[in-house]
Amino acid sequence: MDTKFSVALHILTMISESKEVLSSQALATSVGTNASYIRKVVSLLKNAGLINSHQGKSGYQLSKLPQEMTLLEIYFATQEVERIRLFQIHQNANLDCPVGKHIEGAVSPIFARVESHLEEELAGHTLRDVIQNLYQQAQKS
Repeated sequence: MDTKFSVALHILTMISESKEVLSSQALATSVGTNASYIRKVVSLLKNAGLINSHQGKSGYQLSKLPQEMTLLEIYFATQEVERIRLFQIHQNANLDCPVGKHIEGAVSPIFARVESHLEEELAGHTLRDVIQNLYQQAQKS
């Protein structure tokens, strides 16, 4: 299972809310992974223009405000895709079978609607929402 999206949300939240300069190692310690994986996710976020870093200086900054950063653009940055594709149609269906011949056409519209709905939901939420949820969770404990 690919966790780059949730790791990116963790990283971006830390960058947004930390008063300290965060290194890859500090981020890795919080995420519970190794610094090389953090650098890979950070590279994706930088390539998408979501964060900046300065040469010779450790630490990262958000390139825009959390309320301007949608979860959909973060998802696309981490998955390196232009559309959400959750469901794959199996290959090599028997075209001589009445089900095999038509199954792709039968399920594709349903899959497309579900994926489109997910894109709309992610586009309707921002990093600010994640940060607010984080503070609400912290207050409960």
